[in-house]
Amino acid sequence: MRAILPAEVLFDGEAPPTLLPACDHYAGSEKLMLKSLALQQQLGPVFDITLDCEDGAEVGREAEHAELVASLIGSEHDRHGRVGVRIHDFHHPHWRDDVRLILRAAKRAPAYITLPKIRAVGDAAEMVAFIEATRVEMGIDKPIPAHLLVETHGALARVFDLAALSGVEALSFGLMDFVSAHDGAIPDSAMRSPGQFDHPLVRRAKLEIAAACHTFGKVPSHNVSTEVRDMSVVAGDAIRARNEFGYTRMWSIHPAQVSAIVAAFAPREEEVTLATEILLAAQAAQWGPTRHADSLHDRASYRYYWSVLRRARATGLAVPAEAAPLFAPGELAQEAMS
Repeated sequence: MRAILPAEVLFDGEAPPTLLPACDHYAGSEKLMLKSLALQQQLGPVFDITLDCEDGAEVGREAEHAELVASLIGSEHDRHGRVGVRIHDFHHPHWRDDVRLILRAAKRAPAYITLPKIRAVGDAAEMVAFIEATRVEMGIDKPIPAHLLVETHGALARVFDLAALSGVEALSFGLMDFVSAHDGAIPDSAMRSPGQFDHPLVRRAKLEIAAACHTFGKVPSHNVSTEVRDMSVVAGDAIRARNEFGYTRMWSIHPAQVSAIVAAFAPREEEVTLATEILLAAQAAQWGPTRHADSLHDRASYRYYWSVLRRARATGLAVPAEAAPLFAPGELAQEAMS
């Protein structure tokens, strides 16, 4: 009798929640893009790279910048297929051209398209629909997920509706723009740590975004840390984002931040070991209730421990060899080769 896999039994026939690499690294200039792509080849697909057509493009040279971005997606520099792009916002005249230029010229579709400064659900829905229509028109096989930036009052007010949109994979918090939108009512200390975790309005925004994402199986992505010298500050921000606010992903704006963020979001080795032991016992019991070290477990806790193993793989940690029966044949080997 074939062993029943966790993904087959723990989610009531639905797909497990989306899990993306723990770090989303932004790069705007050609020099920084190439440096980021080289780092991804070195570390593997444990972080995504977002090539920025919004803040990265010079005014009046939007088309040239989009063509540069397109030339890198699917190139020899893009080894792992985890490169996305941020386009201009809905009210910018070039956002549709960004989509057309990139999808037409890139050797493969971007891993995702990030939509900034969302103000209304209708705006986001129109952008998502345009991306879908364009990829169909250009013969691209698979849908391209959208990541929405929540950084305005309008977006936060409708954040659950945004998370519910089909085609949306992740919501990201834009801290700087959100604070600035309050016209000085929130002090600038809330743009950095520890203030960003302590100010009530900022805390509320972070919690609303995370709650909306988890309600609809989307990925909550935490804002960037502005610290670029002391990586212990960056790691501390990532740990608070994960443990206190429920985020599973975080932005990076400096290559040195990437490893600190990935490590902070990775489960500890003892967590991986415990998850493996509990899930193997559950599998042997046909996913009925079990007991481990005087604690009782059932499918609710099994889902948690399965998320631990999934996070371990997504952050590049080695999963114990004895955990192989929990994965589809060849799945762990494929991860190791990527």
